[in-house]
Amino acid sequence: MERRDFLRGLGAIACSAAAHPLMNTVTLASGRGLGDHRLIVVILRGGMDGLDVVQPLQDPDFRALRPGLPAAALPLTGGFALHEGLGGLAPLWQAGELAFVHATSTPYRDKRSHFDGQSLLEAGTGMDVQVGAARDGWLNRMVQAMPGLRAETAYAFGRESMPLLTGAGPTLSWTPEVRLDLSAQGRQLLEHVFHDDPLFREAGGQALRLSEEEVEMGAAAAPASGPLVPGQDRPWRDVDLLADFAATRLRGETRIAAFSLSGWDTHRGQAAALPRALSRLQRLVLRLRHQSGAQVWGRTVLMAMTEFGRTARENGSGGTDHGTAGAMLIAGGAVAGGRVLGRWPGLAEADLYDRRDLMPTSDLRHWAGWAMRGLYGLDRAVLERQVFPGLDLGSDPGLLL
Repeated sequence: MERRDFLRGLGAIACSAAAHPLMNTVTLASGRGLGDHRLIVVILRGGMDGLDVVQPLQDPDFRALRPGLPAAALPLTGGFALHEGLGGLAPLWQAGELAFVHATSTPYRDKRSHFDGQSLLEAGTGMDVQVGAARDGWLNRMVQAMPGLRAETAYAFGRESMPLLTGAGPTLSWTPEVRLDLSAQGRQLLEHVFHDDPLFREAGGQALRLSEEEVEMGAAAAPASGPLVPGQDRPWRDVDLLADFAATRLRGETRIAAFSLSGWDTHRGQAAALPRALSRLQRLVLRLRHQSGAQVWGRTVLMAMTEFGRTARENGSGGTDHGTAGAMLIAGGAVAGGRVLGRWPGLAEADLYDRRDLMPTSDLRHWAGWAMRGLYGLDRAVLERQVFPGLDLGSDPGLLL
């Protein structure tokens, strides 16, 4: 087999994997310029219903708008309560390692398209830039602003690309679902083919090592089984693989991780659909915390954000439709937690956006920007002009310890 044909075959395998509809994405970046702090960004694709996740029980209009959705189980603060599906995060809340931001959103308004909403979320621009026109993501622009970063441990895990980290900053891609299960002889052939090519020698060797690690993690990850019990720390094999892969890197040189979780589009039967998505998010947070270790977790900020929230009123099929403002989850040992942040706008009809959605009272980029500034000391001008062009960062919300 000629080297060119061999490489073409590997490319065909990768393209097949990229077309698979069930794979998630994790992207990692490392560099000495980031110090010892870790930032994890999780994109919750589909529009998480922040009003159901962090329920404003203190608001007199809440129950009337949602008579068919279940009550929360965990009291938080200020009259808010947490959905029972995240009940397993109660120890983090009590330890001050968990916070939420309510009534927050990107600048995206009115059209409520998943594709456009996610595009703007990951681009980090305002509506002055045409949706989809940005060629890089805000997390990559932060990487570009930091000196001394390398692409050695930057990987894309699975089918979906992560526009969040797309750009001129150093990144690599890897799909662990495509295993290089080679015999000893086949491995020798691969090493021989790549031997005299510095680029492919490094990439091929790295792919083999990472594939072996993924196989080991896959064997150790327990499959999900039995009925779903809200709040229980239930194993999800794909989530465990994703978290274990990221945690291994975070214990080493990796300082930035970004990946996505889907399943948040709850147009119908939300009472049954949302607990499954929450179980996966809860598992991701708990697994990362455990696998990263106390020292790494103590210097970590995890931000889970979504493209938009959902309507204030429950619809006729027991679900909620695309909305505007929603909620963010922020976790980690570096977080000043135990708080529900953001200004609550109220749910009276006159207080709703377009008389249907939770009114945004903060820009999601504000919270991400202050997390970056607190973790990595980025200059305010860099954040407002380069990372989030056109953003007024505003005052420090005291997000971090």
